[in-house]
Amino acid sequence: MRTDFVRREVTTGLRRNVTMTIAMVLTTAISLALVGTGLLAVRTIDSTEAIYADRLEVQVALTQDVSSADTDCSQPICQGIETTLQNSPLVESVTYESQQAAYERFQELFAGQSIADVARPQSLPATLRVKLADQDNGAEAVRQAMNGQVGVRTVIDQRDVVGKLFDFLGGVRNVTFALALVQAIAALLLISNTVQVSAYTRRVEVGVMRLVGATRWYTQLPFLIEAVITGVAGAVLAGVGLVVAKFVFIDDLLAGIAQNGVIPPVTIFDVLETSIWLVPIGAAIAGVTGYVTLRLYVKV
Repeated sequence: MRTDFVRREVTTGLRRNVTMTIAMVLTTAISLALVGTGLLAVRTIDSTEAIYADRLEVQVALTQDVSSADTDCSQPICQGIETTLQNSPLVESVTYESQQAAYERFQELFAGQSIADVARPQSLPATLRVKLADQDNGAEAVRQAMNGQVGVRTVIDQRDVVGKLFDFLGGVRNVTFALALVQAIAALLLISNTVQVSAYTRRVEVGVMRLVGATRWYTQLPFLIEAVITGVAGAVLAGVGLVVAKFVFIDDLLAGIAQNGVIPPVTIFDVLETSIWLVPIGAAIAGVTGYVTLRLYVKV
């Protein structure tokens, strides 16, 4: 009997306030979809950091005269620079890349693009690629060791380039979470208003139930269940939206840089795992909001 009452009241409440229920589901879905996007951005940042943790190098580009005259780093100037780098305890290994090897790498990276057609081996410097044993202090040590060295054109720290990528991904994450916060506030207010309206429209039957001995918790339970159902529905809708967005937008947006190994691709597993987490988040937010509203503003 009690189960039937709760089920009947929940169905009645959802049907009676159908427009507000739909609005609440949509608002919750948008908010949770933004949260999910932010979580995917965080996952991408973590995966990208893991990828580059062992791949980041410092590149010591040689001057044009040294690059063109030395194809295997056998000349005194290049050998001297290489020996200086290898003697540093913060350096793990040093690899020489000639102009021709640099050109082949360039062609591979920019295959199919117009810039690949205009590049020539002579336009690219030979490079000593330095793998660091100490990622925190090694780059600065290499810079200092190469400062003023004859034959050194420039020192490039790949972390500076990757840092810009991390800053971009972090900006996407922060903006997404900020928008999600605004939408979450709107969802909370809408849930609170819906619970109050639902309780008001059924104030007579709830009053009768209290007169015949029903506890306050028992009369509040249908309203809480309504809130949780709408929260879960919004979370499911948000998850579906993330899956659709992956195939329609995200894959196309990240196709180039993901294929080149700049960042890891966003897989369907990542999206599904994030979507699963949105369900308890949506249920908890709606349930807590409904409970606080009933305790503070509704006397049932």
